Amino acid sequence: MYDHILQHRLGQDCDPWLQTREALLSILQWVTMTSHELGIAMARKATSQDVADRAQVSRSAVSFVLNGRADGNIAKDKQKRILAAAKELNYTPNAVARSLQSQRTHTIGVVTDSIAGGAFAGKLLQGANNAAFAAGYLLLVIDTQGDEIREDKAFLTLLNRQVDAMVFATMSLRAHSPHSAMGSVPSVLANCFDPAGTFRSIIPDEVSGGRTAVQTLLNAGHRQIAYLSGSGELIATERRTQGVTEALSAAGLPPAATTVTGWEINDGFHAAMRLFNTGAKPTRGVFQPTGIVCANDRVAMGVLLACGQLGLRIPQDVSIVGYDDDEPLARTAVPGLTTVALPHSEMGEKAIELLCQDLDRGISTEHGEPIMMECPVVIRGSVAPPAAR
Repeated sequence: MYDHILQHRLGQDCDPWLQTREALLSILQWVTMTSHELGIAMARKATSQDVADRAQVSRSAVSFVLNGRADGNIAKDKQKRILAAAKELNYTPNAVARSLQSQRTHTIGVVTDSIAGGAFAGKLLQGANNAAFAAGYLLLVIDTQGDEIREDKAFLTLLNRQVDAMVFATMSLRAHSPHSAMGSVPSVLANCFDPAGTFRSIIPDEVSGGRTAVQTLLNAGHRQIAYLSGSGELIATERRTQGVTEALSAAGLPPAATTVTGWEINDGFHAAMRLFNTGAKPTRGVFQPTGIVCANDRVAMGVLLACGQLGLRIPQDVSIVGYDDDEPLARTAVPGLTTVALPHSEMGEKAIELLCQDLDRGISTEHGEPIMMECPVVIRGSVAPPAAR
């Protein structure tokens, strides 16, 4: 291009200096115009029509592929061309336009009582977020810190944002009467349940979890088992205790020696000190458990500390099973704590899965018995066969 301009200008009959000057001005003008056009092209966001033109397909074919409806509608080679073209053009669908067409915002509102900032129960949000992202949805999370006024405002805010669905999630298992706003869109309760049974709920199977904790000790050969339960007023305590009792009964053993504790490390420490009575090692003729099921992992940590002070080795002298799988504690304990895990992440994933199914079908199923999620045992190093006595 430059040579062409120079030849054209220098070929004219005029002063050589003037010819050179005019040629350079022409080049500068061409560069300026080209840069301007390039800037416009770069500034303009690629459209689905641009993708269609690049891939040499129809615009509807682009829509099928980029909206996940290509299988059975668009040939594989065309799908590859469309995806390649979209990548080359750095094309991203217009979310506003898609919302207007589908009458969806592709957002799901999540209201929690106090779990958003917690590393432990916060796994529920992680699971929900992963599932939502995979399905093409964005989560809007509001933590109310258990404040009813905040909760009202949270649900009204989500309605105003026109979310497609809602989840209400709690830190601990409890009954919860859903906010009226949840009746406006497909909704699910996670780690809590509706006493009236109007809304679907996803909760941990705490009874089965209690059985699993005891069965872990039974499988290792233990028959003298103690149980340090949490506060009796909590639903989780009641159901875990039921599971513990059922497992011992099924094994033909008497009910566990149960001590009601709190939920903290200090509670576990003092309960274990009382349980083992004196500072001496287990003696004949006195009930001395070889295995202990703990209300949660913090209580189990207290038991570990007490056993260390009493000279009892874990797991050679006493085996311990925790509950919750509070990883920062359970993984760093010495030895590592064998524990029954609460399925927080799985509950979050399941909640989003159910809502996406409703949204895809265009219906909302808001009733039925709670969906129970398994509480699996996580084997680490705190359980071994009992020592001969």
